[in-house]
Amino acid sequence: MTVREIRVFGDPVLRTVCTPIGAIDDGVRALVADLVDTVELPGRAGVAAPQIGVALRAFSYNIDGDIGYVLNPVLAEVRGEPVPTGEGCLSVPGLWHDALRHPWARVEGIDLDGEAVVLQGDGLLAQALQHETDHLDGKLYLSRLDAETRKRAMREVRESAWF
Repeated sequence: MTVREIRVFGDPVLRTVCTPIGAIDDGVRALVADLVDTVELPGRAGVAAPQIGVALRAFSYNIDGDIGYVLNPVLAEVRGEPVPTGEGCLSVPGLWHDALRHPWARVEGIDLDGEAVVLQGDGLLAQALQHETDHLDGKLYLSRLDAETRKRAMREVRESAWF
């Protein structure tokens, strides 16, 4: 379908708690196609629907060439104590900071056929699952930073050319 423009910090849709997807119709199928097309670009690990301006619970992922999507994802389980993990976000371009993330995560949701989908793992996959479900709850990774780092990051946002 289409590679969609990424919404950046300050756009109200990024602070919106997303609505669960009800009926799977042509609009939802088009959304999934756009999410997949948008995440396929190099350097992208995930794209959540609000990042392309849609306040519905869906995200796509691209982890080590494994590309897919999940509808109505729920972060069902995390394991291990949260650890500082280097992280960036397409919606906060150019910033990279350590966010607290659990080392293992599992997301449960459905696909376009209404069939159950389970994604689980560690490393970049665990980080992406937590990051993308945060987006669906209206949170950016900046909220996972310690107070001092968040203050520095917000200064970087205000000084950025895109803000």
